[in-house]
Amino acid sequence: MDVVIYHNPACGTSRNTLALIRHVGIEPHVIEYLKTPPSRALVAQLVERMGGSVRDILREKGTPYADLGLSDTSLSDDQMLDAISAHPILMNRPIVVSPLGVKLCRPSETVLDLLPDHLANPFVKEDGQVILDA
Repeated sequence: MDVVIYHNPACGTSRNTLALIRHVGIEPHVIEYLKTPPSRALVAQLVERMGGSVRDILREKGTPYADLGLSDTSLSDDQMLDAISAHPILMNRPIVVSPLGVKLCRPSETVLDLLPDHLANPFVKEDGQVILDA
């Protein structure tokens, strides 16, 4: 199965999501989106495939969200895409793409909806929370 994860290794949720993908035996294409940001067009395509809006993937914490006035609900998707293009940290993570769909995987266990159903071994997140139990 071909899986892509837009990943930030400094993010615990992103690390747990990556670990869950690997746990089921898939080695995904890992894109550290802060080092290699997706194009504006690709971000728009990901959002469209998720069936949501650009606002759904905006990250507030630790970003220039407030400074850029992104809480203004009158902003268009184009304006928010411009902001993400200029400041990739505004794109929330991790976003996972698989043949089963595209999702912003917060919390990390939502990635299970995008993976094959062959989880036999237990999985425990970094913080000790059990996601898959024997």
